[in-house]
Amino acid sequence: MSLFRALFLAFAQLGDPRLRGPLVKSLVLTIVSFAAIWIAMGWVVTHTRIFETLWLDWTIDALGGLALAVLSFVLFPAVVVAFVGLFLDEVADAVQARHYPNAPPPRKRPLMVEIFSSLQLVALAIVLNLLVLPLYFVPGLNLAIFLATNGFLLAREYVTMLAARRLDSHEARRFWKSRRGQAWLVGISFAALSAIPVVNLAVPVLAVAATAHLVESWLPASGE
Repeated sequence: MSLFRALFLAFAQLGDPRLRGPLVKSLVLTIVSFAAIWIAMGWVVTHTRIFETLWLDWTIDALGGLALAVLSFVLFPAVVVAFVGLFLDEVADAVQARHYPNAPPPRKRPLMVEIFSSLQLVALAIVLNLLVLPLYFVPGLNLAIFLATNGFLLAREYVTMLAARRLDSHEARRFWKSRRGQAWLVGISFAALSAIPVVNLAVPVLAVAATAHLVESWLPASGE
C-alpha cells in the first residue's frame, strides 16, 4: 500500500466517532504540558540574572526565549505522539474494525509499558533535538534537520507500537529494522504535516491510522 492510499483511508475515517476521543485527549494533554513548560521556563529566564550589566542580561533573556520557542516548535510532534501513544490502541482498533475485520486480534500491552514507552520517546526527542538545536538557526538546513529528526522519531514509535499489536517485542524490533527506510520516509511526511498550523492538530490520529494501514500491508497474510 502506498502512503497516499494510507493517508486517503485515514482522512476518510476522520468522521468515525471512535477517532475523536483519542485526538481530544492528546491535544488537551499536549496543551497542558506545553503551558507548564512555557510557564516554568519563562519564570527561569526572567528571574535568573547571569550578568550584572542590564543590556547583557536582557540579551540572554531574549535568546533564551527564542530558544524556548524554537524547542517548543520542534518538540511538538514528539510530545503529541507520546501522548497519543497512550490511546494508540483505540485508533488502531477503529481502523481494524472498519478495514481489517478478519485480521488476528491484537496483543494488548500493559498500560505501564505504554506509559514507559511514551516517556522514552519524549526523552529521546528532547536529547536529539537539543543536540541539533544550533542547526535549527541555520536557514535552509533547519527544515531538513527538523524533518529528518522528527520523521525518524515518529516512524520508529508508530511502526514499532503498531507492529507490537501483532508481533512479540523481539519480532516487532526486527520488523522495524526491515522497514526502517520506508518507515522513515513515512515519518518525514508526518513531520511535514505537523509543521502546518491547524492541520497539525489532526496529525496524531491521521498518522496512527495511516501507519496502521501500512503496517497491515507490510505484515504477511494481511489484507483489506
